[in-house]
Amino acid sequence: MLTLSKVSKDFVQANGSLEIIREATFSLSDGEVVAMVGPSGCGKSTLLHICGLLEQPTSGSVIIDGVDCTKFSDVESTKIRGEKIGFIYQFHHLLPEFTALENVMMPLLISGVSRKLASEKANSLLEEFSLLHRVNNIPSELSGGEQQRVAIARALIHQPKILLADEPTGNLDEENAKFVFSQFLKIARNKKVSVLMVTHNLELAEKTDRILTIHGGVAGAKPKAEHDAKTNKPIKKEVSKASNKLPRKKATKSHSV
Repeated sequence: MLTLSKVSKDFVQANGSLEIIREATFSLSDGEVVAMVGPSGCGKSTLLHICGLLEQPTSGSVIIDGVDCTKFSDVESTKIRGEKIGFIYQFHHLLPEFTALENVMMPLLISGVSRKLASEKANSLLEEFSLLHRVNNIPSELSGGEQQRVAIARALIHQPKILLADEPTGNLDEENAKFVFSQFLKIARNKKVSVLMVTHNLELAEKTDRILTIHGGVAGAKPKAEHDAKTNKPIKKEVSKASNKLPRKKATKSHSV
């Protein structure tokens, strides 16, 4: 569904260029949920923007649903985003003067869908997020968790094939973060949406199909941690001095990129 091949991104500065991403190569399969982790400032959000055609790479290619979109114009990129990509951010960015229902309807109304059909689809989606009782409330009347669920519903309303999420639970407390993420994950899987999610929450990352790590601008695979059968806590593993890589556990799913 989404493939990056040797994607690099440089920013030009007065004293030269700054390399943010270096030859990142990975694929996101249909219906796969992948977490992207790494230290702050390592290029995670930049890479997410490149995947969403919000920024162009300095080199390399971005292929979405079999189409090379690397050199697309702004108009072409906007069309692809409107048809195939949904975005979720750490802050909900809901329109403050509109109700929850109207916020979710908005992408469909902008694309020319009738108000009646948009309302029916938005109500159905909000019901999946257990928010039917809040459809007529404006964002300031909603809790943080409710605001973020409305934002996720809005990102899903046009039935995208790819969902790009940048710290979607970053502004929520631990309890709300777990609840919102569980609903988000369940609905995304039911709709078979491919998800690439940037997060610092390793506990949530472990619930995805695969984890990508960004180190020094390079994207690589990270095997999921094994858990103790009694405590269900991650088992710490020592780094091998010879290879400087974490020993991989035996798994039925591939974590290669």
